[in-house]
Amino acid sequence: MALAERQRRSTLTRQPDGSYRLTIEQAPIPTPDDREVLVRVHAASLNRRDMYVLKGQYPMPPRPTLVPLSDGAGEVVAVGTGVRRFKAGDRVAAIFFQRWLDGRPGAEVYASALGGQLDGMLSEFVCLSEDGLVGIPEGYSYEEASTLPCAAVTAWNGLVTRGRMQAGDNVLILGTGGVSIFGLQFATAAGARAIVTSSSDDKLARAKALGAVSTINYVAVPEWSNAVRTATDGIGVHQVLEVGGTGTLPQSIASLASGGHVALIGGLSGFGGDIPARALMHANLTASGIYVGSRANFEAMNAFIERHRIRPVIDRIYGLEEAMAAYQRIDAGEHLGKVVIKLG
Repeated sequence: MALAERQRRSTLTRQPDGSYRLTIEQAPIPTPDDREVLVRVHAASLNRRDMYVLKGQYPMPPRPTLVPLSDGAGEVVAVGTGVRRFKAGDRVAAIFFQRWLDGRPGAEVYASALGGQLDGMLSEFVCLSEDGLVGIPEGYSYEEASTLPCAAVTAWNGLVTRGRMQAGDNVLILGTGGVSIFGLQFATAAGARAIVTSSSDDKLARAKALGAVSTINYVAVPEWSNAVRTATDGIGVHQVLEVGGTGTLPQSIASLASGGHVALIGGLSGFGGDIPARALMHANLTASGIYVGSRANFEAMNAFIERHRIRPVIDRIYGLEEAMAAYQRIDAGEHLGKVVIKLG
């Protein structure tokens, strides 16, 4: 396949205050080295993390320039010498941590995050190690596949890998962003009972349509942990996808059933929060810090997705030249599910 010599990509340029300015530039198309794969990226998606990076609020070493976004999917168009896992024409998605393939993450893993310490996926072409890619679920569009690497794997690990979710579990899902909607879909497919919170009645109605058995407007019901107890006949929940942070963690823990698990994921109301050790010990509770996951986690999740025919919920699709509008939609919290940018 003959390729043009140059491509379009988005670039973040560091500003004096530590934030970044987003622009579109022309750049050479890279050539794959040994065991590298050249991917024509068809779609990329945003996560809340990308907003923190743009604002200079993400904990990473400062870079003068950066290609943003960890999540993207596309077609293999060329391979370097020694590549065995993929060939031209294969449909692939990038993994978030390029060096976390399986098992526990080593210290080197955290420097391999796309769209952070490594250039990301908001580029028409990228070169990545063959180990840093997975095949995408059967029948998925590139837009759908681009939603999986961060949000879906995070929800999967929070509920399944670390939470060991079972059929019949009561599951509390905070909010209706990317991680939360995937968590709702995984819980419903696994036969669990999902309870969803939001400040929007319209979003709660959509969550019901996706399988939530109960919903709570946390503005109308500020002490929502009591409502969670009521919705579960006083038992509480066995799993919490905790994306809120400081402002929600106490109520999330108060919502847990004996032996329950809280997956600590995000910080929409501020990162941190006190973990009440005595409460955890008394009720045999567990808390897990979740920072996406490995390639093996991604592949296990894809098998579950194919088995249960789960389709991502895409809120809106933008063009590359509309990338800033996509960021603004995430920042405003207007979305339900995932916001996608289509390339090419």
